Amino acid sequence: MSVHSWRLKVEHRTGFSYAGPVGSSYNEARMSPRNEARQAVLEARVEVFPPARTYRYEDYWGTGVTAFDVHSPHDALEVAAISTVETLPPGDLLDAADSAGWADLARPEQVDQWHEFLLPTPRTAVDEELTALAESVRAAHPTPHAAALAICEQVREQVAYTTGSTGVQTDAVHAWRQRKGVCQDISHLVVGLLRVIGTPARYVSGYLHPSPDAATGERVVGQSHAWVEWWAGRWTAFDPTNGIPVGERHVVVGRGREYGDVPPLKGVYAGPANTGQGVEVAITRLR
Repeated sequence: MSVHSWRLKVEHRTGFSYAGPVGSSYNEARMSPRNEARQAVLEARVEVFPPARTYRYEDYWGTGVTAFDVHSPHDALEVAAISTVETLPPGDLLDAADSAGWADLARPEQVDQWHEFLLPTPRTAVDEELTALAESVRAAHPTPHAAALAICEQVREQVAYTTGSTGVQTDAVHAWRQRKGVCQDISHLVVGLLRVIGTPARYVSGYLHPSPDAATGERVVGQSHAWVEWWAGRWTAFDPTNGIPVGERHVVVGRGREYGDVPPLKGVYAGPANTGQGVEVAITRLR
């Protein structure tokens, strides 16, 4: 990795509590970072309590999944993912010479290749107002890449980042109408607008170190985070919540069409009601 890289330790703890003993549960965790071009995973482990045998595989979208079953009675389930990752600063954004044009994106082979990232989903579908907004942005910009950056800027100007204002089931239209949401909502909104104008777009889940000037060795409260990628000749990553390219503070866990493809923890169980979920993310810059 480059001398400008960061080394981050990420500790993500989550789980469920129940109203009484659960006889068995079947679970999937998507909490471990990926090895890829702009990040190298040096360590990654997932710990489960009550103890359970885990196995790992990649899902359809290429996200690493840790699956496990618990068959002893338990009134709480705890999962901790601990990883150390080296990340790089932002790469060069596309320029006019590299960017695909509108006609390029409309070619049948491109539409076929990225078909799944062009379709609306329950959380990314948009209404007539948002469709008109997307089309006006497209008409005003010569390339899909320029339009994508403009959409990110417009959403960030119009939708305030407000912790606790929405839930995991909130869709893009609801977030737009109330003009507030969290990173998940802002990313769903951008993805939905990009798809309307024929730009393949995907939802990215991961972690964000909150401080651009992070001191080494300081353990801070971090964030599970979401951002977007669009294809305009190549995939480009951008964080619309913060209005910045994805860089050394971002750690990728998974990609999909929307949040429903990459939830950190999901499962089914037999027993009494789920009484709550706890989440804690801590990030330490090691260098």
